Amino acid sequence: MALAILCTGCVNLPQKPKQPPPIPPVTPQTPKAYWNDEPASGPPQIVISISQQWAFLFKGDTLVGASVVSSGKQGFETPPGRYKVIQKDINHVSNLYGDYVDEEGNIVKHNVDVTKDPQPEGTEFKGAPMRYFLRFTGGYGMHAGMLPGYRASHGCVRLLSAMAKHFFENVEIGTPVTVEE
Repeated sequence: MALAILCTGCVNLPQKPKQPPPIPPVTPQTPKAYWNDEPASGPPQIVISISQQWAFLFKGDTLVGASVVSSGKQGFETPPGRYKVIQKDINHVSNLYGDYVDEEGNIVKHNVDVTKDPQPEGTEFKGAPMRYFLRFTGGYGMHAGMLPGYRASHGCVRLLSAMAKHFFENVEIGTPVTVEE
């Protein structure tokens, strides 16, 4: 009897997380984005390569999308690890980074950090747009943004706008996200 209870309990043990598929090699000749509209099966998962500055979307083991990215700059590094999408927000705006604007919407002070930059009198904070936002841990996520060709964000992973939209439309809350060095 005790053996039957023990074995029944074994069935409910969490399984070891599946390793993400290997990411394809990226060369200087690789186009900045790839999307495959052919149907693919299997659960979606995202793999982000910090060293290569690329994000990959798989369905099962099939690569369906890839985009050059810009991840966190020095002092704001995107944390490596295994996560899951915990928030989707198509029109997300930053609550920390953006501009101070006057009552007509004119920028008074650009690219501010509300924790460090004092707000000029008569202005309001306007958060930086982060379209197609996919939060995967704490203050970190993926979204459409500027791609200067190097690590430049405050920790988020910026993608080409069209690719951010594809990623957003093809994942759900709970989709695995692996951030590799």
